[in-house]
Amino acid sequence: MPMDRGAVDRDPTVAGPGLRRHVSWPAAAVLAVGLLVAAGAADPALAQRAEEPRISVAPTILAEPAAQTALSIQVGPPGSLPSNTFVRLRGLPASVSLTEGYAIAPGLWAVPLFGLASLKAIVPAGVSGRSEIVIHLVSVDGTTLAETRTALVVGPATMIAPAERPAAERPQQRLSVATAPPPQPPPAAKAERNGLPPPLTAEEKARADRLVANGDRHLDQGNIGAARMFFQRAAEAGLAAGALKMAATYDPTELERLGVKVQGTIPDRAEARKWYERARALGAPEAAERLTRIGGS
Repeated sequence: MPMDRGAVDRDPTVAGPGLRRHVSWPAAAVLAVGLLVAAGAADPALAQRAEEPRISVAPTILAEPAAQTALSIQVGPPGSLPSNTFVRLRGLPASVSLTEGYAIAPGLWAVPLFGLASLKAIVPAGVSGRSEIVIHLVSVDGTTLAETRTALVVGPATMIAPAERPAAERPQQRLSVATAPPPQPPPAAKAERNGLPPPLTAEEKARADRLVANGDRHLDQGNIGAARMFFQRAAEAGLAAGALKMAATYDPTELERLGVKVQGTIPDRAEARKWYERARALGAPEAAERLTRIGGS
């Protein structure tokens, strides 16, 4: 039976010999539109996840006692962060302080975002071990925007578990531990040999003066704990001004003079006397008068 050419034209699914097959364009268009809609629905979700606030930090941070250690904490992306957002660190050892921000409670610090670039942990002598640190990115109204964790390990690199070390760094870390020179005694150890450290060189004095300047900065912010860390290190290095300022942080008269900056700090005459005596031995002329005032010899 001969094929009706009109039937072929009406039904694009029918093709006879020598006739060109028709394409069902409406069906193809529907499929293409469906794919575009699906892609369009996925892209905003990916973009939204990319814009969510996040915190980047190494899983483990190695520190040494009687030293400062950089805390490399990065947050972003910048466009997603509300104004006055800050970082909160919980779990620091009570004796460890930070160069930026302020202490809310022992082991709990708040750091503004502009302070992250220069943020360091001040670890005093005698501290060792591992502390689990929880880091929150917090908005000004107290909402937690992001959270992560790291570990602060104070001591030799061998305290870090191999699984926590990046694969590319493991050989170098093993080599550095094997070839590292023996640890040098801290300045306080030298002081105990002869009662006082030897006279400071120009470079040592400049370094100690910077410690005192950092302590003054923290004291102006009311962070007396961090200030004492800097003053003590300067005093133990042999700087009279460091010992004098360390004593003043315990002297009731000097604390009263500082006023609201150190409100709530409890004076300690015995500690003040100890550091004033050291300041006098190091050559601070004001120390003798202050010793007399608080009842020292």
